[in-house]
Amino acid sequence: MKKRIIAFISVIVVVIAAIVGFNVYRSSQNNSAQNNNTATKTSVKKNGKVTTKGKNGKVLVVYFSRTKGVYGGNLSRGNTARVADFIQEKTKGDSYEIVPQKAYPNGYDTTTRVAQREQDQNARPAIKNALPNVKKYSTVFIGAPIWWGEYPMIVRTFMDNVDLNGKTVIPFTTAEGSGLGNTAETLRKSYPKAKVRKGFTTEGNNVKNDPSSVRSDVNSWLDGLGY
Repeated sequence: MKKRIIAFISVIVVVIAAIVGFNVYRSSQNNSAQNNNTATKTSVKKNGKVTTKGKNGKVLVVYFSRTKGVYGGNLSRGNTARVADFIQEKTKGDSYEIVPQKAYPNGYDTTTRVAQREQDQNARPAIKNALPNVKKYSTVFIGAPIWWGEYPMIVRTFMDNVDLNGKTVIPFTTAEGSGLGNTAETLRKSYPKAKVRKGFTTEGNNVKNDPSSVRSDVNSWLDGLGY
């Protein structure tokens, strides 16, 4: 009888140990799955964050730029992107690049035709990367090359989907004779409750051939704005 009791107790101990072991294993698997899910969410979230982090969390520099299909030949870094770099470095702000879902053509003439068609159709080309959270920023610079007198329509996609009302919004452009185009007017219409300040423009070839001079011009402009 005593042996039966001992055997019964041994069986109970083994069963309890098995149950505890299974629960520990399941808990570790759940934690692992949660960690994996967190890592995935972080990866997805990072894909939409600003591309460059600065020390001034109140300024965001948004830009669309091209390295191919540019007037004057292909570039290692786009002209507008370089101006955006100068602004970001001076203001110590963050920057965000607008990347198209569908790449524009590599040729200049073909790109101009696509750009005009998009403008005629009032198109809103899709943006590939997730849009930034602009809640913490008080000033947002928005830059692009001028296409047919205004921002490329993909910049209008950004404007339609990011609310900058109540903020200071400042245009900057690269162009070949069109200056700022109607960018200030476009910003005022898109953000009637925003404060639109004096923009900056320069020819693309100036950036390509004399970046130091353009950097100096950008710094003078920003000094005048109080940045």
